[in-house]
Amino acid sequence: MDMRRIIAVLAEEAEQQIQDQLWKLTESERALAREAESGLRDAVGSPDVQEALPRIQRLERLRETLAVLAIALARTHGRLAWFLSGALNALEPVLRWRALPADRGATFGTVLPSSEEYREAEDAVRRLQEALAQITAEVVDLGTVRPEQQANGA
Repeated sequence: MDMRRIIAVLAEEAEQQIQDQLWKLTESERALAREAESGLRDAVGSPDVQEALPRIQRLERLRETLAVLAIALARTHGRLAWFLSGALNALEPVLRWRALPADRGATFGTVLPSSEEYREAEDAVRRLQEALAQITAEVVDLGTVRPEQQANGA
């Protein structure tokens, strides 16, 4: 399964758990998820922007996403931690990538990724960003009465 698909499955599971009210995010979880989403957005831009960058910068930005996720993971627990852990696991191939050729030396098991692999990882990060934005969206209960409605006799 590729990175895009793993992230899509994680996102679907998170959205379902929230919809089924199995996962009720606290305000601190929402804030942390918003912070992670913002960090991902800052690191990986639109496809046309990313593809115009040199490979070394693309890899640098992908590694930044791993750092954003790791920092968020270190600051939470429960379902949000599980979700972030799954995302980090999905993006694990990025850890084995290098952007520079090996000049007659050992590479510590790193490999040069293809253009398609860069695209796949960047698309996965964008999907993860969308999932975090979805997770942090406030759920509005249309069946509740607002305080101003009670004051007006509604």
